[in-house]
Amino acid sequence: MINNSELKYIQSFAHKKHWAEESAFIVEGPKMVQELLNSQWTIKKIYATADWIQVQGVLPIPVVEIDQLMLERLSLMPSPHQVIALAEKASFLKQIPFEDTFTLLLDGIQDPGNLGTIIRTADWFGIKQILVSEDTADFYNPKVLQSTMGSCFRVRIESVNLEHVLSKNKLEVYGAVLNGASMFESKIARTGFLMIGNESKGVSKDLTKYITHPIRIPKYGQAESLNAAVATGVLLAHWKA
Repeated sequence: MINNSELKYIQSFAHKKHWAEESAFIVEGPKMVQELLNSQWTIKKIYATADWIQVQGVLPIPVVEIDQLMLERLSLMPSPHQVIALAEKASFLKQIPFEDTFTLLLDGIQDPGNLGTIIRTADWFGIKQILVSEDTADFYNPKVLQSTMGSCFRVRIESVNLEHVLSKNKLEVYGAVLNGASMFESKIARTGFLMIGNESKGVSKDLTKYITHPIRIPKYGQAESLNAAVATGVLLAHWKA
């Protein structure tokens, strides 16, 4: 059974103030919860319908059986499905490494769907770490988490002062900018940084000075701009080519 205080606690994650400040977050649906179970993230409790529980068997996590009506009351989604998990936010003890790896930098990405899709795309191309500016959409926004389709549990994401990070590092910085060289004329190194800017404004002026290799995706049609997530995918595909 789930008591009233527990019900109100889970429901409160619908509000930004709560999911932004809490040390926990909500994961919904069989696909996302399975990805969570397969990860190293800590799960505090699971609320699930009988059919989901029967398939899973015994789990080393507290599981509360609920009916479909309660699932709908708990869920933040318009069409909830089978299971909701309460997990602990990540706490990274080791400093993020930059040498001998490739790091994606996101500057001012505002749309939760864009951020989630970028994380999923980065996972597809084998990116293990993403640094986001402090004005980027919150990683624990439920819309961000859902749109990652589970990739959020495989890619390390940290919100930092990007200028501070770049000023302390001497690695190559590839930046997606309108006046850059065509990506077909620029080989992206296997190590370094790739910076993607805000959906409408691009990379902020304070950060452009750190770009050592300004690059652009050539335009052949009449569209004004590319979606930030699409641009990330194109550039990462070029990086892997």
